[in-house]
Amino acid sequence: MKGFNHHGVWAIYRFEMARALRTIWQSLVTPVVTTALYFVVFGGAIGSRMQALDGVSYGSFIVPGLILMGTLQLSISNASLGIYFPKFTGTIYELLSAPVSAMEIVVGFVGAAATKSVVLGLITLITAMIFVDVPIAHPLVMLAMLVLTSIAFCLAGFIIGIWAKGFEQLSFIPSLIITPLTFLGGAFYTINMLPEPWRTVSLFNPIVYLISGFRWSFFGKGDVSIEVSLIALAVFLAVCLGVVGWIFRTGWRLKN
Repeated sequence: MKGFNHHGVWAIYRFEMARALRTIWQSLVTPVVTTALYFVVFGGAIGSRMQALDGVSYGSFIVPGLILMGTLQLSISNASLGIYFPKFTGTIYELLSAPVSAMEIVVGFVGAAATKSVVLGLITLITAMIFVDVPIAHPLVMLAMLVLTSIAFCLAGFIIGIWAKGFEQLSFIPSLIITPLTFLGGAFYTINMLPEPWRTVSLFNPIVYLISGFRWSFFGKGDVSIEVSLIALAVFLAVCLGVVGWIFRTGWRLKN
């Protein structure tokens, strides 16, 4: 039985991390500055006019949403670009013929993209702590949610990168689907503030469960229970793994 090709995985992982370091400004600094601007506007200008939400100051309340918003966007963009460029340049055929399995390819690409997303999330958290007090009630749950969410959306980005036939399609889902769902998923407010039927409608937004669970790890409170949030995350992760497995079994969009 063939063993795990850790040398092949490490080569893919190292190459993707080197690509991020070559564009360190775009990969890390720009998203952090953008998130900081969100924080200054919503946490400073607007937050000073708002009452505490669930006993938490508004500036602190939006920190988990800001972290997750940046993490989701970076996870998808990094993973989709990582696999799209080999398709675009034709080197995907060399990768598919190399002595690495489909799982090892996914681990290399997704692992590198998830690493960058987790680092960005932690940098954003440190940046937020400069402005406001950010208590972390359950640090291990916070870290687990950040890592698992990064992996799940890197897998989603990997699927998008394989599906996309052009650079326009790479940005279609992140710009027109993920970003609106994040804004409507409680990143800057609690869905309990919404009147019916909009609160019930919001529960059909999968991002609600991710933000709620992540916010629970900070303040011990969320729009839905932490158990439901973890189940929703696990289901999304399983679906993405299933789709990636199907892609490599069938060769869909890989060999044509």
